[in-house]
Amino acid sequence: MTPVTDALLSIVVPLYNEEDNVALLTQKIHESLVGYAYEIIYIDDFSTDRTRKTVKDLQDSKVHLIELKKNYGQSLALAAGLDYAKGEYIITMDGDLQNDPSDIPQMLKHAVEDDYDVVTGIRQKRKDSQVKKIPSKIANFLVRRVTKLDIKDNGCALKVFTRDIAKDLNLYGEMHRFINLLAYLEGAQIKQVPVKHHARHAGVSKYGLERVFKVVADMMLLLFIRKYFQRPIHLFGIFGFLLILIGIFINIYLLFVKFYLGQDIGTRPLLIFGLMFILAGIQLFTIGIVMELLIRTYYESQNKRPYRIKKVTVGGQVS
Repeated sequence: MTPVTDALLSIVVPLYNEEDNVALLTQKIHESLVGYAYEIIYIDDFSTDRTRKTVKDLQDSKVHLIELKKNYGQSLALAAGLDYAKGEYIITMDGDLQNDPSDIPQMLKHAVEDDYDVVTGIRQKRKDSQVKKIPSKIANFLVRRVTKLDIKDNGCALKVFTRDIAKDLNLYGEMHRFINLLAYLEGAQIKQVPVKHHARHAGVSKYGLERVFKVVADMMLLLFIRKYFQRPIHLFGIFGFLLILIGIFINIYLLFVKFYLGQDIGTRPLLIFGLMFILAGIQLFTIGIVMELLIRTYYESQNKRPYRIKKVTVGGQVS
């Protein structure tokens, strides 16, 4: 098949305890990208098995290995790879061989010829357990309903990005699961295509039910970022102002009861509620101001990455 572009491709793959998969994955990538100019970037997220040694033993000049100083999680490992990547098109995928590298050329064609910023896969006939499928479907449904972004499979790791979009993504927490939404917020045009999905070749899945709660928390943070990240005072200030107004109205009513009707208000729970509403409103308004200052600091501060790299090797040799 004739390559659809002569631009450099970067295949970014986070690894954690994938010693039995990485050699075969490398072989499949080579077979799928014959004729293309590409680099394979493996990010070892502080594996406890022989993953690092296996990658170095490949002695492959196209293979770059980034070793992180500790286990940061998939999002930051992916961020390290995206920052390091030099390609005009950046492809992300998992290291467990569930994604098929043979899907890359057809996805790349949409990015190059149809001018899409992101091409994301929709896994066909998923080979995962229900423990992974059910939370994934719930998360996809919630994202579609809340954000109006109609992505059928946010959990598919196989994606093709243009360089400018990939470099602007800020990943942390479990944000790699919402990478389509992050790209969308950057103004990306997204194309969805069906891709193959295989059962895990070797090793044990790192997915657990506890990750569902992390995903939900990160989605709530994303919704805040989407609407109020640049102007948090619009969220906290409005709620704070409303609580202050409620508290003031309650206290005006109590003053009327005290001085006009001559009734005792000292033992009324409503007095406590009035004071609590005012104090809570002041606190929320203050939080909004503080967050405004933090946002200004965020935009004006130096660009420091939240991960640390131990070393980088290319073809088994320290770069």
